Amino acid sequence: MDLDLRKLRYFVAVAEHRHFGRAAQQLYIAQPVLSRQIRAFEQELECTLLARTTRSVELTAAGQQLYAEAQGILASVAAGVQRVRDADRGVQRLVVAFSPGLHVADAIREFASRHPDVETDLVPARWWEQDAPIRDGRAQVGYLRRPFEDAGLHVIPIGREPRVTCLPTTHPLAERAELTYADLDGERVLDAPTRRTSSLEEKFELIASGHGIALVPLSVAHSYSRPDLTHIPLTDAPPIDTCLVAPEGRRDKLLRGFLEIATNVLRRA
Repeated sequence: MDLDLRKLRYFVAVAEHRHFGRAAQQLYIAQPVLSRQIRAFEQELECTLLARTTRSVELTAAGQQLYAEAQGILASVAAGVQRVRDADRGVQRLVVAFSPGLHVADAIREFASRHPDVETDLVPARWWEQDAPIRDGRAQVGYLRRPFEDAGLHVIPIGREPRVTCLPTTHPLAERAELTYADLDGERVLDAPTRRTSSLEEKFELIASGHGIALVPLSVAHSYSRPDLTHIPLTDAPPIDTCLVAPEGRRDKLLRGFLEIATNVLRRA
């Protein structure tokens, strides 16, 4: 079957709002029209995406999977359309993905000073699928943090950073100078697969409200500092590798130039 992108966008709006009325307002269509389109989409896919009651709308297992897939599908389509428009206008564009907390701005500035005719865009990489923007074509290169699968990717090591434990300031361990994994035995850790949060902001809000703790890279802790959270070194956690990543076999002049510049700049940093 051919996937109807319009219906997919309608489904994503309902999935995000968990409410047909609010989703219809966002989409500027009538609620009955939206309901009919979602039912038609379910019939086309031959599965139930939403569990509806008079008071709530929840995602089924199939709906959760489609919502996860939809993010990459819609972003990839948008990126493809942008590349078509760039080709029509004769525009050169480099899109760089980056993992949360990693700063690639210095490398982009250096690249832009040498290639002022190239437009540069940025794409954030979600922490549980950091290589996705490279694999689905949204970005030509990424400054990423492991883990990710190496298959099909050209990987250039950049550096390593430690993990820290993120706790609410009211936690009994919050006054400790350092921690080990043994100290965290019995704690609820908000990391995949136990609880996959949609954003770091959501994760830190859950931690601050007492719903668990998290193990995060030091650069993330610095980037998302807040007064109701504390970050304590985890001494027996292995450091995390940071890397420049590009599709294997792709070596166009623009990409080679950025990789060379970024490798030097980021390793110095």
